Amino acid sequence: MTFFKKTKLIFLSIFIFTTCLISAKEYISSAKGYNGDIKVKVKITNDEIKNIEILEQNESSFTMDGMNSIISEIIETQSVKVDNIAGATATSIGLKRAITRAVKDSDADLKTREKKVVVYNDITTDIVIIGGGGAGLSAAIAAKDKGSEVILIEKAAILGGNTNYATGGFNAAETSVQKSKNIKDSVQTFIEDTMKGGKNTNNKALVTKMAYSSSEIVDWLIAKGVDLNDLGRMGGQSVDRTHRPTGGASVGPNMIAALSKSAKISGVDIRLSTFAESLIYDGEAIRGVVVKAPNGQKYIINSTAVVIATGGFGANSDMIVENNSSLEGFGTTNHKGATGDGITLAKSVNADFVDMNEIQTHPTVIPSNSVMITEAVRGNGAILINRDSERFVNELDTRDVVSKAELEQKNKSAFLVFDENVKKSLKAIDSYEKKGYLTKAHSVEELAHKLDISSEKLQKTFTKYNENVKSGNDLDFKRQSLKTSLNLPPFYSVEVAPAVHHTMGGIRINEKAEVLSNNEPISGLYAAGEVTGGVHGANRLGGNAVVDIAVFGKLAGENASSFSN
Repeated sequence: MTFFKKTKLIFLSIFIFTTCLISAKEYISSAKGYNGDIKVKVKITNDEIKNIEILEQNESSFTMDGMNSIISEIIETQSVKVDNIAGATATSIGLKRAITRAVKDSDADLKTREKKVVVYNDITTDIVIIGGGGAGLSAAIAAKDKGSEVILIEKAAILGGNTNYATGGFNAAETSVQKSKNIKDSVQTFIEDTMKGGKNTNNKALVTKMAYSSSEIVDWLIAKGVDLNDLGRMGGQSVDRTHRPTGGASVGPNMIAALSKSAKISGVDIRLSTFAESLIYDGEAIRGVVVKAPNGQKYIINSTAVVIATGGFGANSDMIVENNSSLEGFGTTNHKGATGDGITLAKSVNADFVDMNEIQTHPTVIPSNSVMITEAVRGNGAILINRDSERFVNELDTRDVVSKAELEQKNKSAFLVFDENVKKSLKAIDSYEKKGYLTKAHSVEELAHKLDISSEKLQKTFTKYNENVKSGNDLDFKRQSLKTSLNLPPFYSVEVAPAVHHTMGGIRINEKAEVLSNNEPISGLYAAGEVTGGVHGANRLGGNAVVDIAVFGKLAGENASSFSN
C-alpha cells in the first residue's frame, strides 16, 4: 500500500470516528422534585436516547426503584410521556421534566416505539408474599433466610407502602441500644403501656409476643442495615423506648432502604406493579395466588404458603365509613395504595376479622395538605396551643385523647409550637422547614403576631411551661416527659388537626401469624402488619406499628417457610 493510500485511509478513519463522537452527545439538565432539584445526564445518539443517568437528587431512598422504572420505560419507548409512579408523583414529575429539558436542548427528533410485549407464564414457588412494605419485606427475608423460594408481589411500582411514611420510631424494650444508653426498661412495662393505650381491648397474647420479641427484632434489623441507634419517647410510653435513626431521622425510609437491599441480595423474586387478584383455595389449604401483571395479563403463582402483608385501609374512604361512620369526610395520612386489598382477599376465604371499627386519627396533621407531623416533635418537647394562646391537653397522651381535645378547640385545630432546641434535636423537622410547612419567628411576640393570637397570653403560656420543665412537674396536664424548656429562638409553629392515620382492625391471627377462620388456622395462609387486627386494641401507641410489622412479618415468613418445607 502506498504512503498516499495509507494516509488517506487514516484520515478517513479519523473522520468517521470524529463523526461518531459528534453524533453522540450528552445533555445535562435539572428540575424540581419533591425534596429539591433532580439533575440528569441524557446521552443521545442519532436522535435516540441511549442512556439516562441521575447525577444529583435528594429524593427519599424508596423512590429509586420508581425513578429507575421511569428511566427504563423512557429509553424503551423513546418518549417522556410515561406514567408517574404512585406514591412518588412529585419525584416522577421532576425527573421527567429534567429529561424533557435535556431532550429539548438536544433538538433530537425522537422516534417513539411501542413497549415490548411481555408474556407471563404460570410459575411455582414455595411462598408468595403479597405486599412490599415493612411487614412483607421482613417476611420475605426471613423465609429466604430459612431456605425457601420466595416471590414478593407489590401492586405499586415502588416498595415500602405506608412504612415509607413512618417517621416517629420503633418501640422495643430491654434492647441492646437501651442498655448502651443506661435506660432501664422492661418487657412487662412495655406490655402494660400497650394494653393501657389500647383501652385493654388488645389481644394480650399478641401484645405479649410482640413485646418479648422486640429486643431480638431490633438486633435483627440492625444486622440487616437498619439504623435504630437513637432513642426518644412517644405518647403513652413510660420510658424512652422509641428507637430511630441517628439524630432522630425518619425510621420508615431507613428501614425500607435497608430491607429492600437485603431482600434483593438474598435473592427474593420481587415483582412490582403486580396485583393480587385472588387467593387459590381448595377448601382445605391455600394453593397460590392469581395475579395481574404490569401489562394487565393474569397468571398463576402456585405456592405452598401465602403471606398477606398488604397494609391497612386508611386510604379507602368507603371502607372507613362502612366500619366507622363518624369518620366520614376526614382526611388521611395514608399513601394511596392503602385500600384494604388484603381485607378483600381474606374475606374470600372466610377469614375472621377483629376490631374493624377501631380506626385511629393522628392529631398532628396539616389540614391543608394532609402531611403528618411526627409525634416525635411532641416527644422532643413541642407543645400544643389553641387560638386563645393556651395549652389544652397533655401533648403526650394517647392519640385518641389528643385528637378529641383538638376537635373541641376553635376551628377544630391547634398550633404545634416549639423552639430551636426542639428543632436541633430532630432531623425530621428540617424537612418540614425546607418544604415551607413551618411558621418561623425570632420572638414569642412575633410568633403570636404571625398566628394572629394574643402575644401576652402566649408569653404567659411559654413562661408557665418553662417553669414546669424546670421543676420537673407539669402542674397543668401531668405531662411526664418534659424534655426541654422552650426559650431558644427562633420559634416555630404549624397548624395541625386530626386525620385518619391507622386502622387497628383487620384479619384475626394467632401468635404464629396464622390467619384464622372460625378460630381455626387456614392451612398455608399467614398475615402480618396493618392488615391484621388485635395487637393495638382501641388505640395504637406511636412507635408500635413499626415493631408490629417487623415482629409479625418475620414470624409469618419463618412459619410459612417451616410449613412449606
